[in-house]
Amino acid sequence: MSNRLLNNSSYPPPTTAPDAKPSDNATGQVARRGFCCGVGATILCCLPALRAQAAQLREAPLELVEVAPGIHVSQGVHQETAVDNLGAIANVGFIVGTESVAVIDTGGCLLWGQRLREGIRRVTELPIAYVIETHMHPDHVFGAAAFLPDHPQILGHRNLPAALARRQEYYLRRLKEALGDLAEGSVAVPPTRVIDTTTEIDLGGRILELRAHPPAHTDNDLSILDRNTQLLWAGDLLFMDRVPALDGSLLGWLAVMDDLARLPASSVVPGHGPRSAPWPRSLTAQRRYLQQLRDEIRAILRRGGSMEEAMASAGRSEASRWLLFDDYHQRNVAAAFHELEWE
Repeated sequence: MSNRLLNNSSYPPPTTAPDAKPSDNATGQVARRGFCCGVGATILCCLPALRAQAAQLREAPLELVEVAPGIHVSQGVHQETAVDNLGAIANVGFIVGTESVAVIDTGGCLLWGQRLREGIRRVTELPIAYVIETHMHPDHVFGAAAFLPDHPQILGHRNLPAALARRQEYYLRRLKEALGDLAEGSVAVPPTRVIDTTTEIDLGGRILELRAHPPAHTDNDLSILDRNTQLLWAGDLLFMDRVPALDGSLLGWLAVMDDLARLPASSVVPGHGPRSAPWPRSLTAQRRYLQQLRDEIRAILRRGGSMEEAMASAGRSEASRWLLFDDYHQRNVAAAFHELEWE
């Protein structure tokens, strides 16, 4: 049995066609969610042990790797949010200038944000002037409250405030189902400064270029380019190893990938995957997966095929190439089908 307490905790339920029948995978998801209800009861019975586990996680030094001069990354695990990972399933970290620090994403709960802040203080005492939220998903933003005592500017895409407002209640409910008492204090903190197109921030001897993108992974994706090291922090515009999750626009995501590939970057920090990777070569697998979804669903639509047919066949040849494929692929197909049927 999986040690994940909650399946698909970062995203809303997939959209399915009215006439679509539950697949074996969908049935499995229901079974896992039924199991989650039992786990939730177990959490209530075992809070002292869980608090002890959380304390142990907090006391162990956060593993941060300096992937380029002044750029530190904590790598997320390829799991769903659970007690044994405290929601640390995405890559998060920070960039240090000569005058200040910018945090990029804060993790999946307040406890993990606090660990990240403690990790920063082991590296530098410079003020934390910026917290950059690359998009709305809870594994990237629910640690933000840990940085409020620093009074940073919180930067996000122009669409981020509305996206957080729409989904925060759902995300918090799912987080509490996954972590129980350990989710206490976790909230999505909206940006104090929104980015419409592009902007720059100066950390002291270090300029970061922030770009607000059209709908792609979500409708509120932000990327960061460090000029000094030519490193691109892509957030969830890039998934590696773990299957991409489509919560915006399939065609838009492919277009944004082409735009990003033209940036003067030589390495990248993906939202999920290794701490850093060569750029733009690291786009290859994600582009292949998304293009296959596009091409195979278009073919099904051209011959008058159904959502059910797309669910059963589109992109299935990619299954062995990605972690968590069965947890996210069908919702990707559903989202892509609805987008492409209106072309």
